[in-house]
Amino acid sequence: MNRGQSFLLLLIGSVAILTIFVILPFVEYVIASAILAYILFPFHVRLSRWLRSLLSRRIRASLARRLGNMLSALGLILTAIVSVILPVAYISWVFARDLADIARGNSDIDVVAIEAEIETLTGQEIDVGELLTMGGQLLIDSLFGGVSGIVTTGLRASVGLSLALFLVYYTLIDGPMFVRWLRSTSPLPQHVTSDLVDRVDSMTRGVVIGHIVVALLQAVVAGIGLWAAGIPDVVFWTFVMAVLALVPLVGAFFVWGPAAAYLVAIDQVTAGVFLAVYGVLVIAMVDNYARPLVIDQQAHLNPAVILLGVFGGIYSIGFTGLFVGPIVIGVLAATLETFREDYDAI
Repeated sequence: MNRGQSFLLLLIGSVAILTIFVILPFVEYVIASAILAYILFPFHVRLSRWLRSLLSRRIRASLARRLGNMLSALGLILTAIVSVILPVAYISWVFARDLADIARGNSDIDVVAIEAEIETLTGQEIDVGELLTMGGQLLIDSLFGGVSGIVTTGLRASVGLSLALFLVYYTLIDGPMFVRWLRSTSPLPQHVTSDLVDRVDSMTRGVVIGHIVVALLQAVVAGIGLWAAGIPDVVFWTFVMAVLALVPLVGAFFVWGPAAAYLVAIDQVTAGVFLAVYGVLVIAMVDNYARPLVIDQQAHLNPAVILLGVFGGIYSIGFTGLFVGPIVIGVLAATLETFREDYDAI
């Protein structure tokens, strides 16, 4: 390696470190925008092609191509705002509010009835209210840095979401060009680069659709059951189930099972039995049937690895870590698999 190459590599490394330092405050939103653009891109391809064919009848083909891409990207972003971002923002706000109430000891849960039932069954006096308060405070400290940090996190999220929407737009427009640039710039042999890109694509699709989407679907279905049974703080518990549902078979049960027992303990036996039956016949079936249907077996990750990515991601970068953590681990798995097969080093 000559002096010029050494200097250029040093310059690239220095600028890369500075770039990471610049985007670090909003790195979760950058990654979230990439994930959202990845999900929207197949729709963008179809919609932009339809718009181009429609516009090409009235204007030049080159202009129709550019205008079709722009209108498709803007339309999909508006759709994502209405169908994804606004609901997620509302759920996040309610989750933070309910979590703050639990940390202050203001939960609507009938703590006295639970304590009395526990004492009847075990003969032990347990301060359930104090346990809930401690758990709520621990979560607030981990996710937001304390109650006062909720407002700061909300303001920062507003700026981050605005940035993410701009990034989604330009990723949809220029994404294919960026992928081609990566392929041409990669120092790996062309067949290894293609194999790596295909594996990362397959792994990301499997994690996003096969695990996260199914978990969110199961949490929504379970949340409807909690709401129908009259469980308080439904949005909060739905959010908790969205995380726990990433563990197949038993994940969401850790919420709706105790919830059914809680209803029986406070003498709402009918509601408790309804929730238990609904959980077995409906909630559990979503996991048993939906996950095998949509998951890409080639991109399958062990559920324990997915759960590790979820909790690690949430702890490291906040709410978006729910999606980012498993994907990062999935990309690592795809890279290791490519290395093993193409270089036979493992």
